Amino acid sequence: MNTQAHDNFRAPADTARFGLLTPHDLEVIGTVLRADPEEVTGVSALKKGMTNRSFLFSCRGEKYIMRVPGEGTGRLIDRRSEAAVYRLIQGRGLCEDVLYIDPDSGYKISRFIEGARTCDPMNGRETAACMDKLRSFHGLGLRADHEFDLFGHIDFYESLWDGRPSAYPDYRETKERVFRLKPFLDAHAGKKVLTHIDAVPDNFLFFQNGQGQEEIRLIDWEYAAMQDPHVDIAMFCIYAMYGREQADKLIDQYFIGGCPPLTRIKIYGYIAVCGLLWSNWCEYKRSLGVEFGAYSLAQYRYARDYCEIVRRELERLGEALP
Repeated sequence: MNTQAHDNFRAPADTARFGLLTPHDLEVIGTVLRADPEEVTGVSALKKGMTNRSFLFSCRGEKYIMRVPGEGTGRLIDRRSEAAVYRLIQGRGLCEDVLYIDPDSGYKISRFIEGARTCDPMNGRETAACMDKLRSFHGLGLRADHEFDLFGHIDFYESLWDGRPSAYPDYRETKERVFRLKPFLDAHAGKKVLTHIDAVPDNFLFFQNGQGQEEIRLIDWEYAAMQDPHVDIAMFCIYAMYGREQADKLIDQYFIGGCPPLTRIKIYGYIAVCGLLWSNWCEYKRSLGVEFGAYSLAQYRYARDYCEIVRRELERLGEALP
């Protein structure tokens, strides 16, 4: 997915007509598509993501999306691992058609999927289809050379605060309670396979293929790594800001034939852990001047509240946390 430089491409000195694209952005496009500046048209900003910026543009009658890494991304994402994941999943009907990804800078260019829409987390038919897609992906048992350590990333994101205290006065107590879940989660973890990690509603694209059939693609595989695949269910829940009843419905959509009680409690545990992970991520991004408002607070509440839910549910089964 890499490409040789387009030696004849030169970004114009006056890039005003390209609006949002910088001269470097234009050079990347020219390199990948072997295009001249005047062939790049229709540049517009897509919805700004939580990690990156994305732009839609046209070139010689085709539409493309360029991803430009956002603030502080270099400290958060291993771009070489991401590129390796894209090599692994290309051609399997899992992701968008990626034409180029730079394993150093994180720049990515992919084909635009016409008419695509993201999952509506309040639409039961769509969430069921997303869980079918996840179950099918997990069932492939794909393997990568790197793992996403949930607890390690909690500490890592906290380290990026550079000694600044958390915005939450009971952070230390909440973190201690979250880390008490680790022995239980380790004991009940499923077989580790390639897991998306960021399997949130906005990353499921629905579209009609050439035969008029509905298809789904998962995008944004930046965090994908080896992990218990049930982490993906928890991630969907917390991004959608589900309450417990909604989370239970999603779990039931993933597990055909019913979810075993301890597995359900394990997913509650992942909701707590992943909530703290993304809360710490949000606190780092806040230090860079990027605010996520209600989302950030919701993640911290998942961490705090679901520790208690796990404890109560285990007690109801006659078990207890270590």
